[in-house]
Amino acid sequence: MKAIGYTRCSTNEQADSGLGMDVQAERIKAYCTMRNLELLDTITDAGVSGGKPLATRDGGQRLLTELKDKRADAVVMLKLDRMFRNAGDCLTTVERWEKSGVALHVIDLGGNAIDTTSAAGRFMLVVLAGAAEMERNLTRERTRSAMAVKRSNGQRIGTVPYGCNLGHDGEALIPNESEQAIIAEIHAMRSQGMKLQQIADELTERGVPTKTGKSDGWTHQAVARILARSA
Repeated sequence: MKAIGYTRCSTNEQADSGLGMDVQAERIKAYCTMRNLELLDTITDAGVSGGKPLATRDGGQRLLTELKDKRADAVVMLKLDRMFRNAGDCLTTVERWEKSGVALHVIDLGGNAIDTTSAAGRFMLVVLAGAAEMERNLTRERTRSAMAVKRSNGQRIGTVPYGCNLGHDGEALIPNESEQAIIAEIHAMRSQGMKLQQIADELTERGVPTKTGKSDGWTHQAVARILARSA
């Protein structure tokens, strides 16, 4: 059976978690070796939100094209949230793939590796995808409750924007001089006709830290947000 691997990370995940692209790719390769799957390629989507539909991602489009061209009959990924937005998205896509003879292999779904080549695998996918969806919904509910408590106490909600620091009162924003200087440079580069990704690459190459202190995490989305906020 020929397989294509798929990995995805958001910018923060690449820098901070154990779900980095290299880790995902290594585990996919090891799994394919163990299951005697011929791994043709591992497609990546770097710095892409999990909320973005698969077909609108660069790597996702490529994966769907490969499957449409019948190049592989299996897709392998580490976790469901690398590819799908929710349980409904997952089950609908998997059902469509099954009709064209493509199986899904998930290495770590609730601590178990499953594949949809068997009835048991398909059943476990439905059960565990539903459980993962419920946990996400519970997390959202807990977050909304916590935000409501903060609002009632007059506390600030949300992240501190680039170019500012949080004041001693935990509420007011005060200018960060070094970041304000970078914002001015970003506007200057943009006025010179540089594209958003070119600006992000320039900041990364110079080792300019992001708001989280990382020097390798600049993206065109981050640059666009700064430009929009400081226009």
